Amino acid sequence: MLIRYGYELEFKCVAPTTCIFMLDIRPEERQHAVIPDEMDARSLSDGSAIDVSDTYNDQFGNVCRRVLAPAGLFVVSATGLFRASGAPDRQSWGASLQKPEELPTDVIGFLVGSRYCETDKLSDFAWARFSRRSDGWATVSAICDYVHDTIRFDYALARSTRTAMEALEEKVGVCRDFTHAAIALCRCLNIPARYCTGYLGDIGVPPDPAAMDFSAWFEAYIDGSWWTFDPRHNRPRIGRIVIARGRDAADTPIVMSFGQHALRRFEVTTEEASITEPIEMDIRSAPSRRQLARAQTY
Repeated sequence: MLIRYGYELEFKCVAPTTCIFMLDIRPEERQHAVIPDEMDARSLSDGSAIDVSDTYNDQFGNVCRRVLAPAGLFVVSATGLFRASGAPDRQSWGASLQKPEELPTDVIGFLVGSRYCETDKLSDFAWARFSRRSDGWATVSAICDYVHDTIRFDYALARSTRTAMEALEEKVGVCRDFTHAAIALCRCLNIPARYCTGYLGDIGVPPDPAAMDFSAWFEAYIDGSWWTFDPRHNRPRIGRIVIARGRDAADTPIVMSFGQHALRRFEVTTEEASITEPIEMDIRSAPSRRQLARAQTY
């Protein structure tokens, strides 16, 4: 299966501003890219190219691009073609829990609280509701069921500062809020969980009338492996392409600026592509492109 993916984002800066973009797909994902996404950035005032070659990998292995954005309007864009298996997320209902002392050292950091996942505030509730379960997969699935049933999805009520506990109390949010809530509850029960952001199109499911966006889900470490869970959709899905992983959304922002900026336009494309289509693509001509103007919802 081939998946066409990409983005086009328009920003405005009041002065030349250093920005760090986290929009490239993960390094391990690039082996599956028939055409890798390569960022292009241009000033809209004169069409001049902006240098995006300064790249590095952060502590979680995510690809970051440091860019000196010009004053005024500018656009960053990329498009790619990804070869996916066509299979839904793997499941392993027999996967068991591991004790903290049995976990690899590089996993332990995903047990502790973080900016949006307040394990200290949710620990008593998590143990009271979920601690009777001994099977790892069943426990994480029960957490996803609870989050899915508790939180109502609503783009109009998105808020970039909403935490896991606030999402459960307010019972509303977007995919990042579902994800933060499930991650926090997993960590309370000594199950390592890490935040993921990336592309997820409407493949194998009825088309979603909402605007296309980047998506958020999480991975739980059980029985010696990382497994994908998605409390927002709460079902195995086809065609995930990971952009970034971290403790929560604070570690995976699509852009971090060191100065004042405004997001003026936001477009994401991720959809199944026909193998008969020409290889050369342009996101601006994608036939089913959908627009979103809310930067805070990824």
